[in-house]
Order: sequence, then structure tokens, then C-alpha cells
Amino acid sequence: MQAILLAAGFGTRLAPYSSFRPKPLFPVLNRPLLLILLDMLRAAGCSSIVVNCHHLADQVEEAVAPFSDVLLQREAEILGTGGSLRLAMAWLADEPVLVMNGDIYHDLDLAALYAAHCQGPGEVTMAIHDYPRFNSLSVDQGWIRSFTVGPEPAGSRAFTGVHVVDPHILRLIPEQGFFHIIDLYQELAQEGRVAAHRVDGCFWRDIGTPADYLALHADLLSGQGSAGREQAWHLAADVQLGEGVLLSQWGAIGAGARIGAGARLERTVVWENGVVAAGRVLKDTIVMAQAEEASHVPC
Repeated sequence: MQAILLAAGFGTRLAPYSSFRPKPLFPVLNRPLLLILLDMLRAAGCSSIVVNCHHLADQVEEAVAPFSDVLLQREAEILGTGGSLRLAMAWLADEPVLVMNGDIYHDLDLAALYAAHCQGPGEVTMAIHDYPRFNSLSVDQGWIRSFTVGPEPAGSRAFTGVHVVDPHILRLIPEQGFFHIIDLYQELAQEGRVAAHRVDGCFWRDIGTPADYLALHADLLSGQGSAGREQAWHLAADVQLGEGVLLSQWGAIGAGARIGAGARLERTVVWENGVVAAGRVLKDTIVMAQAEEASHVPC
């Protein structure tokens, strides 16, 4: 089983944070999302994983450097999902490839999706679910019929950002330059070649905006997600808390972070080595590492 994990995008909706750290490396409960997703792929049986990168590529390269099962694909320009997949064919075996976005947190059964594709009639199999905010796919009798802009009537579904595609489909993509994969899938859907794999009820969250990123932590720390915790705050072992610090509702504080005396934090995520000055009051805030700028930005 092989996979490509997409980690090249700019994450512009996450600015200013994404100006200093690529979106797939944003920590979730103090661990980079990219590493969480790599573990998921391995657990599903992936022995060969391509990770592409472009924006702040050095950081992604450093993150995956320890892993012998990961091949890094540095891209000199943004290629889109289609262009990235076409380029990755040089490293992929001639068999279906599982494709996953690097900016979503979920608990999908990846092995079941891959098996459903290998056993089913589709040349592309997309994991879909009922998620009203993003519902835009027209689905009929197990097949995706169209991709639309904006919500469809009742019965539409949303794409999870996870799918499996046959290698001969990738050969239809131009060999160079940017290519929007949905353009190809739209054509294939009209020909009845894109299967739908329902995963309704899964835990799935996009971290596309600062508010989404904080909402993911709210869900996980309140026990709604697969990594739910009983405690409202998730603290690394070496966090330094000053006298009289008050932590309200939920939040996370990363390794090496220092919270000054009398500070009050509520619904806040502090990245590793982040610093909160004594007496500060922060709500709905992401605090970046001390070396990063614009560290106290309310969401």
C-alpha cells in the first residue's frame, strides 16, 4: 500500500501563523499534524509514503528526515494536487495510491477505503461524508456524478480530502505544470468512473482557518474526537507555569513554553517555546514559538 500526503500549500487563510510554519506542521495537542497523519498511514499498512512540499519546504524536510519510509518531493512551484500526483509517479509503484490532504484531522479507516477501492469498480474512490458546511458533491447509487460550487440539495455530500486513484488515471494528467485534479475527476464522474465511499459519522476537522484550528482543540479536549481527553488542558511535561496562572475551559501548551505569573489563558493554544508575559489575559488565541513573530494574535 502506498500513499502521498499533500503538504505543499501556502495556507493563506491561516496567516499570519502560516507565514512562519507550514499548515501541516501546526501542532495538534502539541504534536505536528503531519506526524499524526504519517502514523495513521503506517497503521493502515502504508509502507511507502511520498510527502510533497513547497511553502517553507525546509521545515517539512526537517520533520520527515528521520523516517526511512518517507520520500520527500520538493516542488519548485505550486503544482496543485494533479501536478503533484503526476510528478510523484516517478517514485510510485504501478498500483493504486492513497491520496490525503495534510491539513485535515480525522479518524477515517484508511485500510477500509483502500480495500473498497481495490475490490470495487471505480478508477477513483473518494471518501465522502455528510458535512453541511462543505456539502457540494452530487452522489447517486454509490457514484459521484458531479462536483459543484456551493451546497447541493438534500442528499449531497462533502469530500474528505482522502481518496484512492488508479495509476492509469494519473497518466492522464499533463506531465508538467499546475493541474487542478478536480477538473479531471469532474470529467470522469460524468462518465461514471468515480466511486463514492461513505464515511458518515467519522470525526473530521479541517484546520483551514485559525478559528477552525482552535475548534479542533475544543473538540479533542472535550472528548468529541478520537483523541479526546478527560482533562481540559493538554500540557507538555516541561511547561513552566508561573505563580497564580489560571487556565480556563480548554487549551494546550507545548514543550518549553513559559507562562508568566498571574497570566490567564482561556481557549488558547501555546506552541512549543511560546512565551506569555506575566499578567497577560488571552482568550481564543494562538501563541506561536518565541522565535516567531506576531505571537499573540486573537482569532
